[in-house]
Amino acid sequence: MFDSLTNSASNVAALVPTVETTLPGLGTVDLAPYLVALGIFVGITLFTKLVLVVVLARLRVLSSKTATDIDDTVIDAVSGIRLWVYSLIAAYIALSLFTLPDWFNTAFSALVYVAVVWQVIEAALCFIRYGTKRLVEKDEDGDGVVDPNAATASDMINLLARIVLYVFGLIFVLSNLGIEVTSLVAGLGIGGIAVAFALQGILSDLFASFSIYFDKPFRVGDFVIVGADMGTVEKIGIKTTRLRTLQGEELVVSNAELTTARVQNFKKMEERRIVTELGVTYETSPENVRAIDGIVREIIDGIDGIRFDRAHFKAFGDSALIFEVVYYVESDDYVQYMDAQEQFNLGLFDAFSARGIDFAYPTQTIYHQGVS
Repeated sequence: MFDSLTNSASNVAALVPTVETTLPGLGTVDLAPYLVALGIFVGITLFTKLVLVVVLARLRVLSSKTATDIDDTVIDAVSGIRLWVYSLIAAYIALSLFTLPDWFNTAFSALVYVAVVWQVIEAALCFIRYGTKRLVEKDEDGDGVVDPNAATASDMINLLARIVLYVFGLIFVLSNLGIEVTSLVAGLGIGGIAVAFALQGILSDLFASFSIYFDKPFRVGDFVIVGADMGTVEKIGIKTTRLRTLQGEELVVSNAELTTARVQNFKKMEERRIVTELGVTYETSPENVRAIDGIVREIIDGIDGIRFDRAHFKAFGDSALIFEVVYYVESDDYVQYMDAQEQFNLGLFDAFSARGIDFAYPTQTIYHQGVS
């Protein structure tokens, strides 16, 4: 990776005249290679630091003049370059002037490769985080707060990207160290299949969480019914979704189950359509039977927040004349719905009592006939 730089360092060292000196216990020593190595190390380190300072200053000036935030991401990536990383590179180039043990060369080369790959991955992750923030972390409902579901999906994408980049980085380092990676890649493929089979439940929940995010059947704060369970969505995680039930306990449901189950989302309901039946006795007079539709409509029109749809004499029941009433509660709030239902029931009870209309209940009439 750094062959051209080490060759250039060797050429520079060859141009430097010999600087011999006598040291106690060492005899005559040529200090030229050591001075050149020190100069290369200090020169590369200081030059890189100077370039970074100048580039960052220039980028900040340009960033202040633009409305986009991609330049801020570039600044974060450049400012994230660590001093110890390019100091290691400088030391590697400087030490190439000397003949060192093979084990030391191998170990130090591995250290330099790991540092460089780590630095490149961290810079790449800056742009990946920028992309997920722009494309995934959105304020869906316009309240100025990022949707928690979007934040979870963004974190998962960043985590997966980090894992993939570090796997490729490891393969790259091993390849540059002369290690045969073909068998390693094949082994990773086979191992990946085995892990996928072993963790298929977890992976199923993981991909289901992505499905929940992109399809958006519900969000944090929505009241949903899943099968026989119901509650308010508190958190959508990588593997599970947590609901707070009406009884107060936390219900944990796997994401895979949520993507295959029928989910009722009451948060997206703008109004409630109420269908109710009521029965009056067969002893009710025809005039009162005909008047019931008007009575029901008058009661509903007198209640704020609900809208009359229809009322009909539906059927002759076993022990009652059955009426069907349909109206709308113009709110998704459950308490408001129950308040409106209560007002309707009380108004109907008062109106029927005033007209002498009796509500029906299951009864049987038995006729006895005497036998002479």
